[in-house]
Amino acid sequence: MARAAAKAVEAKPETKSMLLEAAKQVLHQNGLSGLSTRDVALSAGVPLSQIHYHFGSKQGMVLALFEYMNDQLLDRQNALFSDPLLKLSEQWDRACDYLEDDLKSGYVRVLQELIAAGFADQTVAKVIRAGIAGWVDLIAGLARKAEREFGPLGPFAAEEVAALIANAFIGAESLYLLGLEKKGPPVRRSLRRIGDLIRVAEGQKAKR
Repeated sequence: MARAAAKAVEAKPETKSMLLEAAKQVLHQNGLSGLSTRDVALSAGVPLSQIHYHFGSKQGMVLALFEYMNDQLLDRQNALFSDPLLKLSEQWDRACDYLEDDLKSGYVRVLQELIAAGFADQTVAKVIRAGIAGWVDLIAGLARKAEREFGPLGPFAAEEVAALIANAFIGAESLYLLGLEKKGPPVRRSLRRIGDLIRVAEGQKAKR
């Protein structure tokens, strides 16, 4: 009877999504170090065996959670940058607001810890490279939009601007998690200042 019930759970297509949503909740409550497979299964209301069935291991679950959250956040960013009612500077401001949300949700910590794990584990590295590449591609599209709107981006190609911005955010996140901002350097405020530069360019364009 128990085996039949377990197979019924396995057959439900929404079980994996339930587990990932439960993992997000446990992550938010307990952090990555407290993200236990048992707590995730309990939160989802399914047997612990379902973690192994869908993800193979705790590492598999964490990587699947990263991809799940990353896809959701990329969808959010794509919607933001395609909003015709927002100026480019306003989109940048909103992106900085989203960084605050991502720090609170635990996504940033997951990303940073998996980056570190990827130095020694090529399975992890492959997943994280793909995730970051999605962000770089998105930012490159935004840089090309800025290029069309304001003209050449100095000596930089759109892809080079995207590489710099992606690294600025990842680096800022790392320094924030290390607590450096408490010691003085205004990590997040510096990112927001780029929005002010965009506003200057918008103002100059309006005067032409």
